[in-house]
Amino acid sequence: MDEDDIHEEISRLEAQIEGLAEAIESCRKIMLASKAAIAVGGILLVAIMLGAIRFDPMAFMAAVAALLGGTVLFGSNSSTSQEKTAALKAAETQRAELISQIDLTLVGERNRGSLPRPSAAATNRDSHD
Repeated sequence: MDEDDIHEEISRLEAQIEGLAEAIESCRKIMLASKAAIAVGGILLVAIMLGAIRFDPMAFMAAVAALLGGTVLFGSNSSTSQEKTAALKAAETQRAELISQIDLTLVGERNRGSLPRPSAAATNRDSHD
């Protein structure tokens, strides 16, 4: 893979990473709303059972719907968020691998050559400090 292809692939991965991050944030917001629906439905059901609120079939149905709907929505978005997070980590890893293949040069030292690639021994030594 030549350097232009690597740059294009990195750009594609960065766009994918951005899209995944947005999807994860959307899932987080929906999960928060579903937790609120579960809480409201649960509180309403307890209040009806304890007699704090007069039994009304519509209120009872709304409480059950909020409780069940919130639970389903939370579970669905939780699994979607986990899948998107795994895909995000994979894309970030792939991007990092591609970046490591590029022959990087320092901006102020363009005429002096490229940066040396870190050796495996130096990387392992630095990670244990």
